[in-house]
Amino acid sequence: MKVMVVGGGGREHAIIKKIKESPKVDEIYALPGNGGIAEDAACVGVGAEDLPGIVKFATENAIDFAIVAPDDPLVMGCVDLLQAEGIPCFGPNRDAAVIEGSKAFAKDLMKKYGIPTAQYEIFTEMDDALHYIEDCRIPVVVKADGLAKGKGVIIAETREDAVQAVREMMEDKVFGESGSRVVIEEFLEGPEVSVLSFTDGKTLIPMVSSMDHKRALDGDKGLNTGGMGTVAPNPYYTEEIARQCEEEIFLPTMIAMNREGRSFSGCLYFGLMLTADGPKVIEYNCRFGDPETQVVLPLLDSDLFEIMLHVADGTLADADVSFAEDAACCVVMASKGYPKSYEKGFPIEIPSDVTNVYIAGAERDADGTLRSSGGRVLGVTERGRDLREAIDRAYASVRKIRFDNGFCRGDIGQRALNALEGK
Repeated sequence: MKVMVVGGGGREHAIIKKIKESPKVDEIYALPGNGGIAEDAACVGVGAEDLPGIVKFATENAIDFAIVAPDDPLVMGCVDLLQAEGIPCFGPNRDAAVIEGSKAFAKDLMKKYGIPTAQYEIFTEMDDALHYIEDCRIPVVVKADGLAKGKGVIIAETREDAVQAVREMMEDKVFGESGSRVVIEEFLEGPEVSVLSFTDGKTLIPMVSSMDHKRALDGDKGLNTGGMGTVAPNPYYTEEIARQCEEEIFLPTMIAMNREGRSFSGCLYFGLMLTADGPKVIEYNCRFGDPETQVVLPLLDSDLFEIMLHVADGTLADADVSFAEDAACCVVMASKGYPKSYEKGFPIEIPSDVTNVYIAGAERDADGTLRSSGGRVLGVTERGRDLREAIDRAYASVRKIRFDNGFCRGDIGQRALNALEGK
């Protein structure tokens, strides 16, 4: 089959490497892809948000199946347009993708159907939001309603920080129209867990859990980023908690979306906080997470593409979905200065014996030299029999890579190890 993958980051590279293993996949096209993805798929110069261009390419090249990976094209309705042309897709339609596209919708959905989450208020007028901040409990979380490239969530430690966050979103429009409406919610405490799941709207199968590391610097210090590394499985996510989440969060969410006439098909991401009062939803995503995908898919023993076909056909209950009992660790190498300003164009040398590298922000020169072109440049993933072995192997591989302007955290997975050791 001829398969098209929309997107051009580390997540898409991980998806492409995994579907390449399927005997049903003959050709893979990435729109737009990147310099690393070009080693595993044919990259096409069509942007992930160029919906007319995506549909044009798919129809003119007789694409048999499309995987729409990033949030923006999903929320914009890319799947709807492709399906209208008779092209089956993995990914939710526009009506279902709103679960990530609007935080206000997601919060109201959870409230309506009794799905545990933080207490919240929604504001469309800045003065009302500022008045609410005068008396609310601090710290508090301020969220832009719409998509904001993963940067629309501010944890305000003081009232002044909360006021500044609201003004930047609603008055200064730092996130564009995404900040025209804001959600102000209770600050939750506890270990965070990410759980991706396959669902066709009738069956939901959770994947192995993972732990993301958002802060730029060791010790969870520095600015928030798109993710500096992940490990899987997450040791805080016990079998008992998994059962509780499935009964109280996962299946109720699938059912709630069905009842709202927004049946979800694709990968539904649950961002969870394990509070003293039980698991609660921090956020939903309508797609594979990044960099969670880079540790979850390497642990998938089954044929990913076969699973995606079942999801698209509505026959997920018949799919073989199994994960290894190993552990995995992904360490992200980023450009110095990220997530603020950084320089680009630095050469990257990856030795041939480092094979599990997912390129996120790099281009290739005409002579084949791989050069940095983004903030998060690549992720190095290794498996191990246990978490310690996976972490050691990942850092051993990172040390082999030559990238003069690169940096990475040196403590990815340390919190997970501490949890395993009861610290």
